[in-house]
Amino acid sequence: MLFGAIGGTIPDLDVFIGNILYGNKIDAMLFHRGFMHSILFSVLGAFLFGWLVYKLYNSGKRQETTTLKEWILLFFLALFTHPILDCFTPYGTQLFAPFSNYRVAFNNIAVLDPLYTFPFLICMLVLMCYRRTATKRKRLLRLGIGISSAYLLLTIGNKYYVDSVFEKSLTENSIEYTRYSAQPTLLNNILWYGIAETKTEYHIAFYSLLDAEPRFSEWQKIPKTRSISKVEFQDMRDLAWFSKDYFNVQRTSENEYLYNDLRYPLLKTEKGYESVFSFQLFKENDRLNMKDFEPRIGSFGAAMSELWQRMKGV
Repeated sequence: MLFGAIGGTIPDLDVFIGNILYGNKIDAMLFHRGFMHSILFSVLGAFLFGWLVYKLYNSGKRQETTTLKEWILLFFLALFTHPILDCFTPYGTQLFAPFSNYRVAFNNIAVLDPLYTFPFLICMLVLMCYRRTATKRKRLLRLGIGISSAYLLLTIGNKYYVDSVFEKSLTENSIEYTRYSAQPTLLNNILWYGIAETKTEYHIAFYSLLDAEPRFSEWQKIPKTRSISKVEFQDMRDLAWFSKDYFNVQRTSENEYLYNDLRYPLLKTEKGYESVFSFQLFKENDRLNMKDFEPRIGSFGAAMSELWQRMKGV
């Protein structure tokens, strides 16, 4: 269990490695969920970490109690299932790096969803109370995986249903869109957020599975402001790729800009709807750089309270 947890954590170490490799914070951010979340890394890492741990573990009283093949398989499963699960979230995962920078994102479950995590976590904590040879450990393990996997399948069904509701809502509101995206909001799979792109703006709205009517509401229009041209900076093209072109950029001062990644649900605050994922860009030499991420939603507790109220339906 310990080495499985270590193996499952390794891909996310790209957050720290990116900051070491790159002086530019945009480059460091784009490094996350890149090569270290790819299929190739899972294969190469399985052989590397499996061999290393086998050499360290297979000594003394543990001599010949495990095989190299078992360690390679353990690390492959730990490394590979991490990016596969990440693919179901809106952030996206470069599974095919370095051969392709395509970000796989199915948008059916939030990056953090306790209903997926807690059942498996509870089963894992309980089974740790039993001896390793106890059959109840396997039963609890299968139960935890089964409950979490069943919930994941449910979210896929929700995604197909919500997409159809969003399409009908766009038609009812006479919005001539070129494309759209829908995803769950934070920490749940009940309240969903939709964004549709037109030639000049984005239309966003919300829908809860507990709403009285199957349609999106609370429509907002966000202009497609582009205070920095993608032609001018490669960094801007990279950020546009990162957000799948669901973004806007507003000048805040002579040398600073506010970048809003609109893929993620906006949160209702005292100042109105605010982007949950936005950061300050600034020009540095011939490039763009960004400041450390600071949420602009004000009181997190108040924002979560508004989210909870809307999730209960209208």
